[in-house]
Amino acid sequence: MKKKLLLHICCAPCGVYVFEELRRQYEVTGFFSNPNIHPRKEYEFRKEELEKIAGNHGWEIIYGDYNPREWFTTIKGTEKEPERGKRCSLCFYLRLKKTFELAKERGFDIVASTLSISPHKVTSQINEQGIKLSREYRIEFLPKNFKKKNGYQIAREMANEQGIKHQDYCGCVFSRVEKILKTRS
Repeated sequence: MKKKLLLHICCAPCGVYVFEELRRQYEVTGFFSNPNIHPRKEYEFRKEELEKIAGNHGWEIIYGDYNPREWFTTIKGTEKEPERGKRCSLCFYLRLKKTFELAKERGFDIVASTLSISPHKVTSQINEQGIKLSREYRIEFLPKNFKKKNGYQIAREMANEQGIKHQDYCGCVFSRVEKILKTRS
């Protein structure tokens, strides 16, 4: 019998490859919990793209509450940190904590996240938070780097083939501003 894995999914393009890879070895359920995404319109866009792909593949997905206020409280004091800095670690911690809470509540054996597929994320930051929470919740964490072996490129191609739209920034207001400023220069 396969272990029950709860997969934190940041977005559909990242989820499409990771979900299918993990299904080979685990009984996977997805969890969309991303209070960092700003503005709400962007959050709804990402949620709708995930709903579309989940429906096409028959994935079971649980959708968390959208609570940006909780995210702003969590990252308070790190607003001026650069992308990949301390703010990102706190953001990963919050989203993974919600994933571990749900995993504990629903009896999952293991937790993983699609976050490490992004070339814009530091895998060691993600895995550090996952391992810390694994000890706290006594649930296994899968510390994978899904961008290895061209995972990110494969995910983008799979998403394109399936008509899944890509976003053009991490999701938080700070990465959005950084992207806007870069395009202006």
